[in-house]
Amino acid sequence: MTKDPIVLSEKDTFEDVAKLFINKHIDGAPVLDQYGELVGIITKNDLIKAFINKISPNTSIDEISSKRIITIDEDADIKDAWNLNVGRLPVVDAKGNLVGILTRTDLSRRLLAREIKESCEMKAILNSTNNGVITIDKKGVIKRCNPSAGRILNLDKNIINLKIEDVLPELKLHEVIKTGISQYNEKIQFKDKQLICDRIALYKDKEIFAGVIVFKDSSDLPSIIDELNTVQRLSRKLDAVIESSYDGIYLTDGEANTLRINKAYERITGVKREEMLGSNMCDLEKKGYISESATLRVLKTGKTTTIHQKFRTGKNALVTSTPIFDENGKISMVVTNVRDITELAKLKEQLEKNKELAQKYYSEIEEMRLQLLNTLHIVAEDEKMLQTMRLAKRVAKVDTTVLLLGETGVGKEEVAKFIHKNSNRKKNQFIKINCGAIPENLIESELFGYEKGAFTGANKEGKVGLFEVADGGTLFLDEVGELSLDMQVKLLRVLQEQEVKRVGGTMPIKIDVRILAATNRNLEEMVKEKRFREDLYYRLNVVPINILPLRERRGDIIPLIRYFLSGLNRKYGWNKEFSKDALECLYEYDWPGNVREVKNIVERVFIMSNQEKITSEELPKNIFCKNVNESLTDTSEILPLRDAVAKLEKELIDKAFEKYGNVRSAAKVLGIDASTFVRKRKKYNN
Repeated sequence: MTKDPIVLSEKDTFEDVAKLFINKHIDGAPVLDQYGELVGIITKNDLIKAFINKISPNTSIDEISSKRIITIDEDADIKDAWNLNVGRLPVVDAKGNLVGILTRTDLSRRLLAREIKESCEMKAILNSTNNGVITIDKKGVIKRCNPSAGRILNLDKNIINLKIEDVLPELKLHEVIKTGISQYNEKIQFKDKQLICDRIALYKDKEIFAGVIVFKDSSDLPSIIDELNTVQRLSRKLDAVIESSYDGIYLTDGEANTLRINKAYERITGVKREEMLGSNMCDLEKKGYISESATLRVLKTGKTTTIHQKFRTGKNALVTSTPIFDENGKISMVVTNVRDITELAKLKEQLEKNKELAQKYYSEIEEMRLQLLNTLHIVAEDEKMLQTMRLAKRVAKVDTTVLLLGETGVGKEEVAKFIHKNSNRKKNQFIKINCGAIPENLIESELFGYEKGAFTGANKEGKVGLFEVADGGTLFLDEVGELSLDMQVKLLRVLQEQEVKRVGGTMPIKIDVRILAATNRNLEEMVKEKRFREDLYYRLNVVPINILPLRERRGDIIPLIRYFLSGLNRKYGWNKEFSKDALECLYEYDWPGNVREVKNIVERVFIMSNQEKITSEELPKNIFCKNVNESLTDTSEILPLRDAVAKLEKELIDKAFEKYGNVRSAAKVLGIDASTFVRKRKKYNN
């Protein structure tokens, strides 16, 4: 086809067109009107006729051009164009605009090229098929014989241009030419083989012009059937795998045409497979079935591609498309896996929210902790201790009597100071009285004071008692369980009346004191045993705060150790630290002496250690690690299982006895009876 051909205007003259044809060596041209629309066509024959008819050279070609215009669509088949039998055929697009001219020469060349191509394709097909194919002309002369025919018939010479009746009479193909009757699935015997063949008569214009026989060796059928059955079984299994996949699977060919979709894909995307099968991904993308095609990306890049998509079902998916290459390195198929990550996305979103919330809570807790522990003497990071401090902070704002309970050394005094520091009395004095440290005959005068001359050896001016000293502030009664019953009566009266009477005095003195009491005793048991007044117990136990021992709030052990060690380093200008194994041992230790014992041990090993790093070997003997696995895993040799078990038993028995010092306790902690403990210890130590 000649694209962008020379075109003529309706106003062009006979003379102008003649000169144009001569100069451009053309024999025809289309005529367009002032709007560019095709209105006619003029050929060399039209010019000759005009010349014979003595038409004036100045005559407009509109008068001599042919108005009978035959056109053809640019997408029409070439054979349709040939059958129109027009010398110069205008080619138009869908809008009727002229896009080119087809001549008979153009059509001849294109038809010839097509015939050659089809012939080559046919030859390739015949040469590649496993079936034998032989064709003859109407005279019975063999014109084609493909390789499979030669193989099946064991031909050892070229039979082209030989008469089939002479060389292969058993095939009876010559009879088809004579009778014109085609025969299908006929079994014939050829030498030692049974062939299954189709003999076909070929007609043109109702006349036989050729015959063809297509045949195969029946002995090949069982293997073909077995292979077909195997392929079918594998196909069914593959179908089951694809359909049972929880992930969506989408298959296209190398041209992005949809081949296969599983039900999971339908579930995730909300698209029915009937809408997609056979469709091209480009079209599906344009129609909005999918927002973006990973398959098309793969076909452009040749590489595996992963994208994130959200479908109209509201589901989020991770879409991964992978190319499958043929033996020539071209993409023959694209396999797309669609994984529903909606729940994962929700979990991720929830996780992010939880992280933000956790950070918020952490900041709030940290701020609260800093507010709670605005003192140099309290270290609390364990959640249980933080709860205790929150309670202490809450009761600090009111003048309620508080009873601090807990073992020796847990930090009752520091909590009492904390309550005072956060109370409305913080600007006034905090007075501590150790009820167990003052002799019984002096405690009354220490608490309430005395008048001058109250007793022998008394100060001449008298003495102000600690209750008076604490007026407006806080009085901390430590070890209140050690008070005698007589002293308990007097203390109860002070708490009830909010006034004291000095020893030897007669006038009561009003006081404004907040009472904080502490004990390591079980006051309830003492009340039952009549060793502590019940009315005083209830007067003191308005708000009890139980301070847990370190073994029940292990989160504070390491911070306390580092706090005390840091203080010692600052004091002496050293830079000592505990090794990891030493910290593990200290963490596992039960600390019967609680915080006081921690401070004592840290100071002791700080002073006694010769190196900057304090190891577990430098700790007191009563502190050892419970983790004995290290002794087994550190050995460089592989032990028999029985020996390894024995070694572990021995270590556990020795360490339990070293810690508890007696058979009964050591056996109890190991979960065995005393006789078994003695027997095993004797066995391993002999």
